Amino acid sequence: MTTSVPHLTELPLDRPKGCPFDPPAELGTLRDEHPLVRLTFPNGHEGWLATGHAIVRAVLADPRFSARQELMHSPLPGAAAMMEMPPAAPGMFIKMDDPEHGRYRKLLTGKFTVRRMRLLSERVEQVTTEHLDAMERQGTTADLVTAFAQPIPALMICELLGVPYEDHEFFRRNVMPLNRPDASAEEQGAAINTLGEYLYKLILAKRAEPTDDILGELTTTELTDEELTSIAFLLLGAGLDTTANMLALGTFALLQNPDQLAAVREDPELIEGAIEELLRYLTITHTGARTALEDVEIGGQLVKAGEAVALSAQAANRDPLKFPEPDRLDVRRNTAGHGSFGHGVHQCLGQQLARVQMKVAFTGLLARFPKLRLAVPADDIPMRTDSDIYGVYALPVAWG
Repeated sequence: MTTSVPHLTELPLDRPKGCPFDPPAELGTLRDEHPLVRLTFPNGHEGWLATGHAIVRAVLADPRFSARQELMHSPLPGAAAMMEMPPAAPGMFIKMDDPEHGRYRKLLTGKFTVRRMRLLSERVEQVTTEHLDAMERQGTTADLVTAFAQPIPALMICELLGVPYEDHEFFRRNVMPLNRPDASAEEQGAAINTLGEYLYKLILAKRAEPTDDILGELTTTELTDEELTSIAFLLLGAGLDTTANMLALGTFALLQNPDQLAAVREDPELIEGAIEELLRYLTITHTGARTALEDVEIGGQLVKAGEAVALSAQAANRDPLKFPEPDRLDVRRNTAGHGSFGHGVHQCLGQQLARVQMKVAFTGLLARFPKLRLAVPADDIPMRTDSDIYGVYALPVAWG
């Protein structure tokens, strides 16, 4: 039965001052009182906003809600929200539904298994050690973002895919506009074309001379050059930005919660649980969306066919009905069911790679620098609030 609920004219985006790790306060109020409300999207579409943990997961798991690009309405303001999107290009599987989505995912799942990613640990340890050594050689201060958080996942995803690491700054420069809702349509289009052209040529080169890496292996499948280009685009973009922001923002959060940092230092076996808690607490990929393919009753409301539902992962991960005292960072918390890697058939393909990298990198960083601390006041840390991936633009730290 549908009941009356609030109607928002825009998605709350302003985070509370002095609380860089907390979601917008209005999201929490909504979640506690009305976990599914009406929302006017930036393009004028009348849809919904889900903030409750149970409803967000239910939408993500329900095949009556679509991820298809041509049906999507973006809840985030910016040029992309105003564009009418065509169907996803071949290979852009995260913006497709089954069976097309499943066909691509089946080909890729074996490349990112838990076992395969754990076998990478030794290489991640080597890369992490090299970057910690470089930080020490530089002195007693550094920007953790550029010295540590960005290069480690960039190097690993480049090696895995078989993409020249010396080009990673070119990739990062062109990926950034795609994660910024305020980037113009022209800026985003130019970035897509530039990356697409580069990756297409790379795929052709790998077809001519197969290489021992994921893209090289995929050239031996039935995937076309266009499909492989889109897949390379997705994997590279995800691998470059998300883990880097978790390493930097996660370090910031631990430094601001010294009791939790001390607990991890005293008992290194807590690190895996601490990473899951940081994923929940920070929820850097904060907002998603789905569109109803048919009328669906959910959370006591009737979502009609064609209506989009904005999914606030950051509000869901702070839902007190699922996580007691959700606004407290607790590295010993049971975090089962957090939604930071999504849920359902579109759950993040590279999550095991991210976990391996974070485990090795956080462990190495904390062991190397027992006196690690912020080098500037916390209020001076530049927060990345203009992106659909939350984080920091810089994290000056000291350890001497």
